[in-house]
Formats: sequence, C-alpha cells, structure tokens
Amino acid sequence: MKVLALDYGSARTGVAVSDPTGSVARPLTVVERAASESGLTRLVEIAEGEGVERIVVGLPITLRGEIGEQARETEGFLERLRAATRIPVEAYDERFTTSLARSSAAYADEDAVAAAHLLSSYLTWLASRPS
Repeated sequence: MKVLALDYGSARTGVAVSDPTGSVARPLTVVERAASESGLTRLVEIAEGEGVERIVVGLPITLRGEIGEQARETEGFLERLRAATRIPVEAYDERFTTSLARSSAAYADEDAVAAAHLLSSYLTWLASRPS
C-alpha cells in the first residue's frame, strides 16, 4: 500500500511518500501553510498525483502521552484534510520524528525528512500488526 505522510506544522508541513509496496519511505517536499485552502489543495494534488491509498499525519503527543496545544491544532488540521479528500486520513504518534530528522537532514529539508521518519515508523508498525 502506498502511503503519504505529513509532518504538520502551521508554517511548514513536511511530506514523504512510500514506495508502492509500503516498505520504503522517502522525503518528498514541503508545503507552506498546509491548513490554508491553497495548502490543502496542494496536499490533495500531491496525494492524488502519487496515487496513495492512505495519508498519515503525525500527531505530536507530549512525552507524557498528553494532548497539548500543538496536538489540538493538528487535530483541527486532520479534520480539514479529511473534508478535502476521499483518501483515508489517520493520525499517528510522531513524538520522536523531528529529533531524528535533525540528526539526518543533511540531504533534504528537515521537515520532509521528519515526515519520512514518521512514515518509516508507521510502515513498521503497520507491518507488525496481525492481518
């Protein structure tokens, strides 16, 4: 299954995509102001252009497992994205993706790399679930 991952931020949202088998994640791009009408339109264009079957959005739960201000903002973004596309959209815990991206962002935009780390984690989790 081909999956698109978003590392949402109000200013910049990192985008990553998996290969068609859902095994490998790669950074793709960054979308500015993704929650705006033009940002949502761009995200849907990317998702449809890539032929993805699912969109995963990182939910920034605090290290204590709580929903903070950023997670609430992301939940609002999730609702708007779900309304903008027919592609299934789900949230996934992204607590450590940004720190991982900072240590490996030499070759691509940090936000897109964070989305790729999010997607790699999600794909591993998905593959470990019983069928």
